[in-house]
Amino acid sequence: AQTVAYSGTNALDLSTSITWPSSVTWNGGSAPTLASASGYSLTGQVFNLVTADGGSTWYGYEEVNYSLSTFQAFVWGRNENTAKGALGLNDIIDRSSPVQLTGSWQYMEVGQAGSAGIRVKNELWTWGDNDHGQLGQNSPVNSHRSSPVQVPGTTWTNVSVINGYDGMMVSTKSDGTLWTWGSNQFGSLGQNQAVAQLEAVSSPVQVPGTNWTTSGRQKITASYGVTAAIKTDGTLWSWGYGYGGGLGTNSNAKCSSPTQVGSDTTWRSIDGAVYHMLGTKTDGTLWSWGYNNGGGLGLNDKTFRSSPTQIPGTTWNADVAVGSHLGAATKTDGTLWTWGNNTAGQLGLNNTTGYSSPKQVPGTTWSVVGGGGNSNVILATKTDGTLWMWGNNSYGDLGQNSRTQYSSPVQVPGATWNSANIGSHSLITALKT
Repeated sequence: AQTVAYSGTNALDLSTSITWPSSVTWNGGSAPTLASASGYSLTGQVFNLVTADGGSTWYGYEEVNYSLSTFQAFVWGRNENTAKGALGLNDIIDRSSPVQLTGSWQYMEVGQAGSAGIRVKNELWTWGDNDHGQLGQNSPVNSHRSSPVQVPGTTWTNVSVINGYDGMMVSTKSDGTLWTWGSNQFGSLGQNQAVAQLEAVSSPVQVPGTNWTTSGRQKITASYGVTAAIKTDGTLWSWGYGYGGGLGTNSNAKCSSPTQVGSDTTWRSIDGAVYHMLGTKTDGTLWSWGYNNGGGLGLNDKTFRSSPTQIPGTTWNADVAVGSHLGAATKTDGTLWTWGNNTAGQLGLNNTTGYSSPKQVPGTTWSVVGGGGNSNVILATKTDGTLWMWGNNSYGDLGQNSRTQYSSPVQVPGATWNSANIGSHSLITALKT
């Protein structure tokens, strides 16, 4: 065999596409996805091409994917005993103002049933509750951690934590594989095994397939009752508990292995909470399905849907947020829209009235929206780098150094916020450049 390496003059800017020769057969059946354009100096990829016939045919694989955009991570909110130190600060003390978490991070999610994040060099770290082995440490259940501990491996690319009481996590690797661990209630691990056969797993187990999307926000989601992921061919797959039609498979039945949602191949993003899902497609449309108590599907009624149903409009951005019977999303014109349950003012409309169809939150410079789980909080960034929150504030959730509740957006101090994610039960994380 002969190994050939490209050098200097073949280096391409990350915004440049590559047309590979047809003589290259790629590991996994398709060419690797190129890293997105980024100003970060260490972002890059290495492709290995091997020939055994003097160059007539080649076998290719991606040897290194170092697509880093690293940030400082800040956490706040609920951290007391029932959360098992889920803020990762080596204690169980609630915080009502942002506190920096050690390390440089690419992505992070926090939740009462365990927290997780991707650090530099594609390392996966977990912390918090471990009652179902969801920290992935191959350790006994209930061995909780209040500081981050590493899950073995250095090729992790994305992660999602379940937004509910029964801890479970899902993550992808750079080779296109998908892995799950923790609670298998409802078959949420995707192993084609009933709960009685596979109650909980404390180390990652692979979900069948090698063409799961490995990068980008909201390509996978672990919500209470439903796990879902998008493949590189644009198809959407879900598994778990079918209550209320939350799997989107035109059925209310449970499913313990991935089942395709419809036949569409243009899915762009997916998020969910409490048997309720939101997804967007590449044509800018927004779709919802599942449990609809409180009008959280945004379809101007409270009827459950077992198949994706379109919310009016064709200019929705990819980032969406799903909370406890509520939804939120931004449009390409910079507007932010919310709907559903509003008992704590979490729709940001300066009232506590619920709405079953989207209502606009004041402003036209909104960027990324976040929300999640059973919490009654929404947060969003603006194009100027500011971070805003509203809703329930029982544990200092809103980062205001107080526990005062707000039904309109209030700013969290700082102006370099990059993206935001909120975990269930009032645990918040946000990233700064």
